[in-house]
Amino acid sequence: MVARVRTVAFQGIEAVPVDVQVMIAPGKINMHIVGLPDKAVAESRERVQSALHASGLALPAKKVTVNLAPADLPKEGSHFDLAIALGLMAALGAVPADALAGYVVIGELSLDGTIAPVAGALPAAIGASAEGRGLICPADCGPEAAWAGEDIDIVAPKSLIALANHFRGTQVLGRPEPARHALPASLPDLCEIKGQESAKRALEVAAAGGHNLLTVRAKALVG
Repeated sequence: MVARVRTVAFQGIEAVPVDVQVMIAPGKINMHIVGLPDKAVAESRERVQSALHASGLALPAKKVTVNLAPADLPKEGSHFDLAIALGLMAALGAVPADALAGYVVIGELSLDGTIAPVAGALPAAIGASAEGRGLICPADCGPEAAWAGEDIDIVAPKSLIALANHFRGTQVLGRPEPARHALPASLPDLCEIKGQESAKRALEVAAAGGHNLLTVRAKALVG
């Protein structure tokens, strides 16, 4: 049996659908992630295994294969962690696979099973809404994702255990409300930068006039 969970890969601000396919089968004990994963995605194997163990769910002594389809699309970032973990939980029967079918999932896992925030919650929510799905995202990303509209179902848990309890019906998570990130009390000041007069002048003019900025990183030429 193959468990499937929907997630996204980001191309700029566009959320491209990605199907996470998880199979547990007899064979050499290991966990393989295929489908053009970058280093951060490949390392999710360790984060997922530790998070599941901390949540009281051990992987069976079998071969686990995770395919990120389409296989020819590069996958970058740590936001695939939660989708991979939920695919494993669905394959093990810890969460109902049919309940996950209606959601797009993003989130980074900590080793203790908590779900860390990731970038791209709003594009992911917009992409999920376009597919007629809801969104499962970290609790800290819920207020951002909620800006995608009132019609989209958003589940924003703080941990794997909270999410599992939500699907079991023992701990129902409410929909987050749209909100902006609070600014820190102390912000950096341009007066703290020594030199870089041209760059500081450009920032001041852009801020005063409400203009856009284009940052270009120049490389030194070595003859």
